[in-house]
Amino acid sequence: MAGRRTVSRRNPQFAEAELVPAFAKLVQAAGHLPEITQSTWFNTPSLKVRGKSLCRVKDPDTVVLMCPLEEKELLIAAAPEIYFETDHYKGWPAILVRIHAISTAELALRLERAFAMQAPKAVLKAWRK
Repeated sequence: MAGRRTVSRRNPQFAEAELVPAFAKLVQAAGHLPEITQSTWFNTPSLKVRGKSLCRVKDPDTVVLMCPLEEKELLIAAAPEIYFETDHYKGWPAILVRIHAISTAELALRLERAFAMQAPKAVLKAWRK
């Protein structure tokens, strides 16, 4: 049907303005990382390095952040007020972050870890010099 908009239940649509504060915090925290581009992932704002996703805004209060699996459980246990996961993300190297509960410094550290996971070796090597 022409003109009819379908909204996925797995990816509800939010007004762009609702996602701006969370994305602005991500952009600020990633400002020191090289070759970061602003993009979209699942129709929401994201940050990528050479096309590989580091994070995305899931909803106005939640960010999906790439995270090594071995760190995921530790983070959730250490700071459940910040980090959590749903069944959808179990076994996947990504963690859910309550964006309003995390400090910019902690978010920058988590983005560095995501960057280390996703960046091409040459970019990572140049950044670590």
